[in-house]
Amino acid sequence: MFGLQTSTEATKRTRFDLTYSVRWNLLLITSGAILYAFAMKAVALPQHFIPGGFFGVGSIIYYTTGWLSPGIFFFLLNLPAFALGWTKLSPRFVLYSLYAMVATSVSYELIDATLDIREQLHAAVACGVLNGLGGGIILRSLGSGGGLDIIAVWLFQNFNIGVGKVYFAFNAALYLFCLAIMPIDQVIVSLIMVFISSVMVEHTLSLFSQRKVVFIVSDHSEAIAQTILDSMKQSATFLRGMGAFTKREKNVLMTVINNIQLKKLEQITFTHDPHALFIVENTFTVLGSSFSKRKIY
Repeated sequence: MFGLQTSTEATKRTRFDLTYSVRWNLLLITSGAILYAFAMKAVALPQHFIPGGFFGVGSIIYYTTGWLSPGIFFFLLNLPAFALGWTKLSPRFVLYSLYAMVATSVSYELIDATLDIREQLHAAVACGVLNGLGGGIILRSLGSGGGLDIIAVWLFQNFNIGVGKVYFAFNAALYLFCLAIMPIDQVIVSLIMVFISSVMVEHTLSLFSQRKVVFIVSDHSEAIAQTILDSMKQSATFLRGMGAFTKREKNVLMTVINNIQLKKLEQITFTHDPHALFIVENTFTVLGSSFSKRKIY
């Protein structure tokens, strides 16, 4: 197996990586916190949606016992979560998460707006989209929104369990308990909101990381590879292959591209060889080389 590289790859590798930039992380967290707070203040609060996560647990305890306030319960539940983040992830992750909590709280207090949505179902969709987008933007940083976010990130780092799946599973269990003390209509629309929010978080986290892996089997693979290098400024790799029927050895060309480049690559391939075999696979994440860097919290 051997690869082809262009002179632009070295430039790509030496470019400034925003992943660990403090300013970039603070920008992500701040913008995500504002969006998240807007969704909760302008949509969720007027519609009386049940909040999910640790704040939702605190709210349910308060509703059923009358002890303390949801905010104090939220703080107490966060203590073991932040301890987990400090020991199992990193102090930097915890500090960014603390900033996210403060930014969200301040934004929530400063925002004075209400989206006039009359249908609760429409409000659940709107809140889920905005809420999930904001939470996903925060999680694209090196921190989190605190609370359940910390546990979700730890589970993802260690067991590859999707963050959105953790949110939905936790909140689904929470809302099942709520059925005993809340109106069923309110619980259902809240569950819809959380489901949409979970999906949005997953999509926001995978944004810009998804690629297409293309395998090209052709007798003209070298010419195709050279055109890819020259016209697309894209690297490629040759894999040794052998036909099961013909027993002939040939090079299988593999390259990783984005969705926009796919049609151009298809045109290049079949211009050189109308009888080529062109195989496309979706990838969830591509890390390393000139693509996304592995994020270390």
